Amino acid sequence: MLVKTIGLIRTPYKNLEDMPIQPKGAAGVTGVIVLDEHYASGLVDLEGFSHIYLIYRFHKAIRTEMEVIPFMDSTKRGVFATRSPLRPNHIGLSIVELVSVDGLKITVCNVDILDKTPLLDIKPYIKAFDHMENTRSGWLKATGEEVRQKRSDNRFI
Repeated sequence: MLVKTIGLIRTPYKNLEDMPIQPKGAAGVTGVIVLDEHYASGLVDLEGFSHIYLIYRFHKAIRTEMEVIPFMDSTKRGVFATRSPLRPNHIGLSIVELVSVDGLKITVCNVDILDKTPLLDIKPYIKAFDHMENTRSGWLKATGEEVRQKRSDNRFI
C-alpha cells in the first residue's frame, strides 16, 4: 500500500530542537496546511469541526528504534508506548484546533509540528467518538504543565 502526501504543514518551527513535544506546549501557535489541489473537494464540511487530527510523516526521522527514552522520562520504553518519531513507519498524530478553511489553506492553532512536514491525512475530532473517560497514561507521570513546558532536543534525529 502506497501512502500519498496530500499537502504540506507550514509552522513557525524551522528546527527540531526547542519545539514543543505535544500540542499542549504549542498553545496559541498558528500553522497553515496547504492542501494539494487534487484533494480540495475533501474539505467540504470540515469547517464545522472545532478540532482535527493531523496525520503526518516525521520526515526528518531517519532511523527506527524499538526502545527509546521519551522526552518526559529517563527510562527506556518500547517505542509503541511512546510518541517518539523513531517508529517503524515514522507516522505522527496531533490534535489541533481548526481556525478556518479558505480554499486549499487550512489554518490551525496549537500546532506542534515541524515546518514543511508532509501531511498524510486529516480526520475530524468528534467528541462522541473520541472522548474517553477513565483513561490511564501508563508510565507517564508528568503533569499537564510539565508537558506544556517540555521542548524537543536532538534525541530523535
